[in-house]
Parts: sequence; C-alpha cells; structure tokens
Amino acid sequence: MKRQEQHAPEPIALIYGPPSMLRARSTGITVRAYTEADLPEMLTVWNEVVDAGDAFPQEEPLDSITGAAFFAQQTYTAVAERNGEIVGLYILHPNNVGRCGHICNASYAVSSTCRGEHIGEQLVRDCLEQGRAHGFRILQFNAVVENNQSARHLYEKLGFIQLGTIEGGFRMPDGSYVNICPYYKVL
Repeated sequence: MKRQEQHAPEPIALIYGPPSMLRARSTGITVRAYTEADLPEMLTVWNEVVDAGDAFPQEEPLDSITGAAFFAQQTYTAVAERNGEIVGLYILHPNNVGRCGHICNASYAVSSTCRGEHIGEQLVRDCLEQGRAHGFRILQFNAVVENNQSARHLYEKLGFIQLGTIEGGFRMPDGSYVNICPYYKVL
C-alpha cells in the first residue's frame, strides 16, 4: 500500500512500502537493508565521516574485516542507494541493556557529494520505522555535535526533543572541545 508522506519538503514525495524499502521519487533513493556486497561502498561513506572528525565519536576508520563485523553486530543496518551506488547508511542498536533496553540509538552517514539532497531525512524516517519494527520504544541520540546544525534542524523538524547540552562533550580533530546535545523521540 502506498501513501504520500506529509512531512517531506517539496519537491520530494516519499512513498512508503514495507519499512525496508523507502523510495523518494525525485531523488531515486531507495533505503533498504544492507547486504555484504554493499560493504566496500558503505566503508567509504562511513569512513569519510569518521575521518572528518566532526560528527562521529569514533577515531579509527573501519577496514573490510572490522567493518563487516561492526555492521553485522547492529540490530539493523540500512543503506541509501541511488542508481546502484550507496550514498548513505545508518546503524540501529540498543542504547543500553536490561531495564533501558527498549531505548535504541542510531548513527547516520551520507556521502559528502550528496549532502543537502534530503538523504539523511530518508534515513532517519526509515530508522524510526525500523526502531518500532524491532520493538524499541524510544530513539535517543547521545552526542549530536552542537555545531552540526543540519542534523539538529532535521531532528527537531521530525519531532525529536533536545535533552540539554553537555559542555565540551566532543573533542574535535584540532583538540578543542565543543558541546553535544542529546536528543530523543518516542517511537
């Protein structure tokens, strides 16, 4: 069953099928579960964000062995694909264990050549669906870098609530510290 997503900005019209197959008409993007064949391109996109040092806490890039293990251990990993090319991805996993195991966490990466094309929004929307489908009740972001205005704007647009600010919570590549802003959304 197809329905038009009401929250998408023009000219993008999101069409929903099963949560694992999200497609945006105008961009030709499909969000789907990753396969092992996607790993080389996924590593390129992921490591680009790691190497930039201004969004992910990880400092070491993934190689084919560590990357395969890392993506396989997630609750769900999805890619954004356009014309056979991986242009973005996300990982979804529990944020904690036991009595807090119903809270999930996610990270998103979009190729720098495709930013500004609403691919991140498609990834987050699919992640929200997958979080619900996997039994999570809340999606929480622990460390959104305060100066990552595009991510913060997107999360707020999608109804995430900022929990506060942690002063100096993120170390930049030059050794300086910037604030982080935790966010959450009830699924």
